[in-house]
This record gives sequence, structure tokens and C-alpha cells, in this order.
Amino acid sequence: MDLNLLKVFVSVAKNKSISLASNELKCAQSNVTSRVKQLEKILGLELFYRVPKGVILTSNGEKFYPQALEIIHKMESSIASLSKDMQLSSLKIGSTDCNAVVRISTFLLKLHKDFPKMQLELFTGTTKDIMQLILDYKVDIAFISGEPINENLIILKKFEEEIAILEPYEKDTPNVTLSFKDGCVYDEFLRNYYKQNNIYVEKTLSFGNLETILSCIKVGMGKTLLPTSIVKKMGYDKDIKITILPKDEANIPTCMICRRDNIPKISDYLKKLDIN
Repeated sequence: MDLNLLKVFVSVAKNKSISLASNELKCAQSNVTSRVKQLEKILGLELFYRVPKGVILTSNGEKFYPQALEIIHKMESSIASLSKDMQLSSLKIGSTDCNAVVRISTFLLKLHKDFPKMQLELFTGTTKDIMQLILDYKVDIAFISGEPINENLIILKKFEEEIAILEPYEKDTPNVTLSFKDGCVYDEFLRNYYKQNNIYVEKTLSFGNLETILSCIKVGMGKTLLPTSIVKKMGYDKDIKITILPKDEANIPTCMICRRDNIPKISDYLKKLDIN
């Protein structure tokens, strides 16, 4: 099967649009459409439903998508492995914003020192964002909050975190939660924690910056939940009230993970690396 057909299929599925895929692939929309039809003919399956705003995967398309990604990755890895120079030429790293604050600079510096010829790329976002990147083979390793439950992923190294509810020192502050971007594990945990303990939350305010959240807590605007390492790293440990939750209530380690079928050649090195 032509590898380009699979790449076109993946691009259309990811963008949910023929036109956006054609822009990404830098080819005419008619070429994208014809290649999708060619792939559907080869497989004898309909892969997309045409909808007013673009396309969506059929049930067969959803089943085929991860298989197509895997085939593309294996083919590209096989080609790359033919060159010895490619073995340690690059490493794409995904990291949650929270982990990036605490340990990513130390991690990158050690990699740069020990592998000076290696090209390093960093992608940051929420755990949800980073999980999708690694499942789509967009990054080689990823730092996420919590242990992965996807069977395609394995843990290379685990970093224990001390989890705490952060709130202003002033009493009678509004029970407002300050949340990070959608997909943040800590925000989801705090919402469930308050719900289980029958604690009424007046409202939730979303921010895209940890510094903003901590500074808003300092002035009495609301509460949040984060690892204490972030609070200390950003210098707010003396400015806000920190209530550490017991390990049996809040066990959310940071995990360095990779795909089971895409274990980095330096995995032994990564497992032993001390970046706490």
C-alpha cells in the first residue's frame, strides 16, 4: 500500500477537513479527495462521512486511524534506522505546563550536555494535549500528570508529587476555583474532590497561565490544586495557604512515558536520569 495514501488519510482525519488537509499537505484538494477515494477502494470500506462543515470518521475509519498511524511510524522508523547517524539525532519531548515549570529545564540541559549532537524539540500543554501528541507519534516521550491507563503507553520514570489545595490566607474568601486549561488533571481532580466532600463551588474561572492563577490566589480571588513543587519553584510558598492532601487521597505522580512500540534508544539512560 502506498504510504502517501495513509498520510493523506491521517491528515484528513486529524483536520476533519479536505481543504485543511490539502493546506497541510501542500497539494490540491482534488488530489486529497482522489487519494481518499483510492484508499477507500483498496480497503473496500467507507472511511469518512461527508458533513456540512467537513468530514468525520466512520466507525471503520475510527478503527483504521490508529493502525494507519502505526504503519506510517514503523515505515518511517525503518527508513531512519538504515542510517546510523539517525539513531540519536533527535528527540521530541512533550511536557505538561506544570512539569515544565519544575524540571524540564534541568532535563533539557542534561540531555544537551550528554548528547550534544542531538536535536531537541519541546511541546507543552495539558496532560490531555500531550497524551494525544504521543499517541499520534508526534513526540517520542512525554511528561504527564498521573499514570497512563492506555495499554499502548508505558512508564519510563515516575516522579512523586506532593499535592495541595492552595488558597488565600484570609478567611471567608469566596469558594471560587481557579482552573488551568481544559484537560488539566489537577483541575479535574479538584472538581471531583469538592463534589465527593459536598463542598459547594460558586463558580470556576479559567486561566491559561500558572503565574496568573497563583497571583490571583494571593490576592484572595479563589482556590486551586497543584503540586507544592510548583508553588515553591514560582516563589509563592510564603504568600498563600498550602493544605497538603494525604497520599491516599491525592496520588498524582508525574510520569515520563513513551509508546510501547516506540521506546527511545536511550530509554535506559532516561530511566536512570536524576532530575528531581
